[in-house]
Amino acid sequence: MLTRRTTLLAGTGVLAAPALPRAQAAVTLDVLFANPSFARFFNPIAEAFQRANPDVRIAFRQPAPNYDEQHQALLRGALTNQLPDVTFPGFNRLPELARTLAQRNQILDLGPLIAEEGAAWKAENFADRMLALGQVDGKQYGMPFNASSPIAYYNPELVARGGGNPDAFPTSWEAVVALGGRIKAAVPQAMGVSYYINSFDSDWLWQALVQQGGGRMLNAAGNAPAFGDAAGQAAIALARRFVTDAGMGLIGADQNRQQFATGGTGIIFDSPARLSVITGLVGGRFPLRTAPFPITDQARGGVPTGGNAAVITTRDPAKRAAAWRYVKFSAGPEAQKIAVEMTGYLPTNRRATAEEFLGAWYRENPNARSAAMQADKSLPWEDYGANGPRIHRMQQEVLTAVMRGDIAPPAGLERMVAQTAALMRG
Repeated sequence: MLTRRTTLLAGTGVLAAPALPRAQAAVTLDVLFANPSFARFFNPIAEAFQRANPDVRIAFRQPAPNYDEQHQALLRGALTNQLPDVTFPGFNRLPELARTLAQRNQILDLGPLIAEEGAAWKAENFADRMLALGQVDGKQYGMPFNASSPIAYYNPELVARGGGNPDAFPTSWEAVVALGGRIKAAVPQAMGVSYYINSFDSDWLWQALVQQGGGRMLNAAGNAPAFGDAAGQAAIALARRFVTDAGMGLIGADQNRQQFATGGTGIIFDSPARLSVITGLVGGRFPLRTAPFPITDQARGGVPTGGNAAVITTRDPAKRAAAWRYVKFSAGPEAQKIAVEMTGYLPTNRRATAEEFLGAWYRENPNARSAAMQADKSLPWEDYGANGPRIHRMQQEVLTAVMRGDIAPPAGLERMVAQTAALMRG
């Protein structure tokens, strides 16, 4: 049966490219991205690129509804040779996509192109950890474009009532939990901390607890769970302590955000992509503040990075050359300024934080800077493969039981590791 999903890569539904007054372009790039709302920054970036490169035209296909549907559409397009020229897959879907396309010679390794730009260009524009988000099996198949890692949102009035310093958010989890407990004691009807892995729509926040402590979800080969170590033990124990020691209640995702926005929660951890939404929900009830995600292991620890990377799939030499120019521009400071100002994402380009790009905007929007401050702590959002959604649902059920007190943290972690391994094997 023909569905919207199966027609995304069938050559129909190509969106009109941004119109610019110029001569006929010599090269047209067929581009696919996910999430229709992202057109609000993909379009102006394309317009800016075309002004600087009048010999290239960007033609967007109908956006995929989400990263998962985009991923399935790309896998189908690979089989029928109907891939776009450039696409922007989610970081957590890139490994499977890259390995599938590499076997068919349908994806370009960007490493040699980056090397041709020179070591100085690379160092000036990209942190090694940021570039690593686009690497699979030692090759640079993706150029990081959008990036998002969890941050803390907090109510400075409740922090002050809990004896905290609103101008110095805690940098350790022990201090976060202690502050949450004091907020709860001072305002019994409020939650001190909300770390809602029990109702979040992915395993992103759970991965963050493990990775910040220096752990990883998967082994180096990516074929077995690795979070049953000390970092995993500390993470699941901390999840329980959010409830027992930091005044957290187990409520739904929307309820968590609404309760925070109405002044009923002191601290909530969420995506910087929700900054504008949360700011709007808060309104003028209190002066909203944000802070970077606490990192326990400063040497090895980090935060899982959501978002997407630009991938070149065309085999045509002329299109590949044009696509590389488009990818470089998209990951450059001018394009990153456009995307960051519209989303709250952290910039993937080091130069983007400079005064001539985002400097003034960050001064006017200081809550957006927290994500940028932890760019050098970016780690991959690790993917379990085809059974990833089932694994997330299973892990969330176990984590909820642990946080509720039905299962002891060590037993819960043991169950999660065993069931994750079984589901990864199929």
